[in-house]
Amino acid sequence: MGDRATLRGQQPITLSNNSEPEPDRVIAKNRDDDYLANHPSPSDILLLIEIADSSLKYDQEEKLPIYAEANISNYWIFNLVDNYLECYSEPYQALQGKFGYRRKFIYLQNESVNLPCFPNLVVDLSKVFPG
Repeated sequence: MGDRATLRGQQPITLSNNSEPEPDRVIAKNRDDDYLANHPSPSDILLLIEIADSSLKYDQEEKLPIYAEANISNYWIFNLVDNYLECYSEPYQALQGKFGYRRKFIYLQNESVNLPCFPNLVVDLSKVFPG
């Protein structure tokens, strides 16, 4: 990621409803002040990652619509219960007012996935999930 982005771990982000969740990992656009003045906002976030075991249902049902409403373009859940990666993209608002993601793609533990915005960076999921 180098000069294009920075990896942040369990540090706050700022959403429009004045909440400041602390996702497990965030890949955010680089800024000169390294986010010392304020936390990353949705427009700064290239990828938001949650690592879920006991929190899986909460990450899928509570956090997902919050991140979609904030227009976080890419939301990943490393699902440690089922040993696969859930990739969500294309946030939307349904006519009933609920928020979600149009696309959900599952990557299995023996597959690899490219990072959004970094097509040359690949995550080998066999190194993440136990075999």
